[in-house]
Amino acid sequence: MATTVLVAQLSDPHIVPRGRLAYGTVDSAAGLRAAVAHVEGLRPRPNLVIVTGDLVDAGSPEEYDHLAELLDPLTVPVALLPGNHDDRSALRAAFPEQFAGCGPLLSRPMQVGALRILLLDTHLPGEPGGEVGHEQLLWLDHELAAAPDTVTIVALHHPPFITGLAMMDTMRLRDMDALAAVIARHRQVERVVAGHLHRPITTRFAGTVAMTAPSTSHQLVLALDPDAEVGYNREPGAILLHRWHPQHGLTSHVSLVGAFGPDISFD
Repeated sequence: MATTVLVAQLSDPHIVPRGRLAYGTVDSAAGLRAAVAHVEGLRPRPNLVIVTGDLVDAGSPEEYDHLAELLDPLTVPVALLPGNHDDRSALRAAFPEQFAGCGPLLSRPMQVGALRILLLDTHLPGEPGGEVGHEQLLWLDHELAAAPDTVTIVALHHPPFITGLAMMDTMRLRDMDALAAVIARHRQVERVVAGHLHRPITTRFAGTVAMTAPSTSHQLVLALDPDAEVGYNREPGAILLHRWHPQHGLTSHVSLVGAFGPDISFD
């Protein structure tokens, strides 16, 4: 009998070497530490944690070592994806068990109960924007065709849609239209989830729903003025929780991390 599946999505922790602050002001390690504790305190427990890119800030082995330490308290499986701030080789070296079956890119399928997750690597070395690429699009199309009746989430770092955040839209996924063409052929894709934008944003995409996760650390200022520059603020860290139920389908929730203290009982 099918059972409920809960997937926690963390994103953009931007971990720096121990003892340092990201951009000289942001304690990104504290943000991830709090998010990990938040996940560990959830009931029911998630079946999987995915982290959708910008795992570290500069792609150094020292940063990935720090990341591994911060993720270590998680007692549920973890799946990592690279973002534009990552280094694919250093990430693979730091977490070899994650990518043992991967080719040059770090894409892979995962089965979590009755829910399937396809992880796409959109990292372009030296570029802030991303790309799925022709070969990976063929792989995605094949994987989706192989399981047409299995509810699926497609996860990547760069969101495949324009947001109205002008500077971030210049760092977009280059081949979003090609990705949309593949997704539109496969109706079992219930959600396309991404990071990169440090904000929760939701839109229709290719016949399904696409959304981005906030950062566990610092959030992007919501500035829809086309002349606005990128800026970050002190909004609380947050995660997404994707809940699949055989009768109710897939629902996604934003869960703030440590923003309001303990829950209030109304007994």
